[in-house]
Amino acid sequence: MQEESSERGRKRRNGAVKQVGISGCMARIGRGKISHAGNMKPVIVVHGGAGKIVKELDETYRLGVKRAVLKGYDVLRQGGSALTAVEEAVIVMEDEPIFNAGHGSVLNEKGYIEMDAIIMDGKNLDSGAVSAVRNIANPIKLARLVMEKTDHMLLTCEGATLFAKAQGIPETPNDTLITERSRKRWMKNLKENSNPIADQIGLGTVGAVAIDCEGNMACATSTGGLTNKMVGRVGDTACIGSGGYADNNVGAVSTTGHGESIMKVILARLILHYMEQGKSPEEAADAGLNYMKSRVEGTGGAIIVNSSGDWTAKFSTNQMSWAAVKDDQLHIGIYHGENNVIPLEKAL
Repeated sequence: MQEESSERGRKRRNGAVKQVGISGCMARIGRGKISHAGNMKPVIVVHGGAGKIVKELDETYRLGVKRAVLKGYDVLRQGGSALTAVEEAVIVMEDEPIFNAGHGSVLNEKGYIEMDAIIMDGKNLDSGAVSAVRNIANPIKLARLVMEKTDHMLLTCEGATLFAKAQGIPETPNDTLITERSRKRWMKNLKENSNPIADQIGLGTVGAVAIDCEGNMACATSTGGLTNKMVGRVGDTACIGSGGYADNNVGAVSTTGHGESIMKVILARLILHYMEQGKSPEEAADAGLNYMKSRVEGTGGAIIVNSSGDWTAKFSTNQMSWAAVKDDQLHIGIYHGENNVIPLEKAL
């Protein structure tokens, strides 16, 4: 329904749309005129969170980000928008229990899942976000509805729940979203002298950035937050400029890591600021992460794509699962310096 609504809106703005050629990323005809905006090669990058990933779960994380990036890229190569591509990629990770988003999110101090998510359209700087939402399987879907169906950018807690019901999003019982892994970690951190902040092994935010064949960019980020967090705690993810930012003039960024540190330096927008000064995505990511480390002793990661289709995945933590597709090549990694390249045909 959401995709149909988006398509109707696109038709209202551009007239009847017809794809030309065997690829979706070809020129389009609108109102009898040929558009040459479809020459950009689509690119998508996803991350499954920065932190420490135990060795025995390596392949599970790799498979998760691989499935997500291939889902998003399938949207792009059929001529779909960057916005839909990042949403679909994040939905895959929200549905995968290994990630700290949607099904698999960590628990707050009272044993409930409260989730944050954001999505942003680089074409017009529209954004939608939700925070501290409960009983929803895919917060990123709700974030997009906030962007497209309201005059607001962020809905939280009860208000977000009421909006979800009004939009027909089914309620998902809290217990069905909780994994045994998250429950055990929650119980462990209920003990006296525990340190929940330090117990974030492999529990990072998920996200995606993309540029489509028309040169439009988007970002999406989703998380369950910090394990055993206070009720109502909101981290960086739902905050525009911190958890993500997209601007067709510069690039798109999705971040992951210690939320409070990311918010202090507004990491996503800071990285784009460095890019506006002429730095490459890789240089800008390093500069932003280094500044966060030196200024507030925070660690994290970021995935980036710029307006030319250049991309990077950088992190200052021990590991970060990530994957990217460009020029029909799948790139994937977890460790520093790792970039495994697989032809897309073989990956499929």
